[in-house]
Amino acid sequence: MRASDPTPRRRLPVTVLAVALAILAVSLISAGRGAPLSMEAADEDASAATTGAPGPLAIPDGARVLVFGDSWVYGSAAHVPTQGFAYVVSESLGWAATVDGVRGSGYLKDGIDGPDYGTRIAALEPSLDPDMIIVEGSINDRRLYPDGYTDAVTAAWDTLAATFPDAAVVILGPAPQILPVEAATAAIDADLAGLAAARGWWYISPLAEAWIRPANYFEVIDTGAGNDHPSTAGHAYLAERLAASLDALSELPEVSAEAPLGGW
Repeated sequence: MRASDPTPRRRLPVTVLAVALAILAVSLISAGRGAPLSMEAADEDASAATTGAPGPLAIPDGARVLVFGDSWVYGSAAHVPTQGFAYVVSESLGWAATVDGVRGSGYLKDGIDGPDYGTRIAALEPSLDPDMIIVEGSINDRRLYPDGYTDAVTAAWDTLAATFPDAAVVILGPAPQILPVEAATAAIDADLAGLAAARGWWYISPLAEAWIRPANYFEVIDTGAGNDHPSTAGHAYLAERLAASLDALSELPEVSAEAPLGGW
């Protein structure tokens, strides 16, 4: 973070996550058209594991934030794209945000409106100078995974770190567009969690936290015209979940290398 920045810092939540062993909990959709969206109900079902993550996340008020990702970041299936979760959470938390979402894009896959993640990251302007970067997704890689996946992620993240060395980086793993969660999506989530932990970056797993599950699936995902993307209400819900996860990250205890490991 910027040691010379005198701006008072506000801690934002970010749920530190882990490999999605808990993804098993997100299963068949046969529960039908479920209950209304509810943070309380979601939290009851969520199972959050902890990876080797850094200490609390602190971001200045009015932070410059880059939200980077695929069609979910773009705002697909919202009434208008600017009702997508990236825009909603940025407005609610008072960020000066740059939203960069390309439909169909992934670490391995070119998108509809632009190329793969690595190529797009290499084209970002250093003058953006964000305080925080959120990199979302992507389920778009699931058909090409695993060949070359780790190398593509590593190269993209190396470029990101070199371009914005002072930014706090939060990786937001893939969220399921269908249930049960596809095996490749779960594997991508696990890989990204491990790679983020190795860099000391924060990781949020919508799979491990069960953001989307049988009880709320049809309230979050537009399975008709939206082609299995979040509806406008679904994007609002995802924005709420992301804000809550960022909050949780700001509450993390400082970790000492010499402190003994405690119990549950």
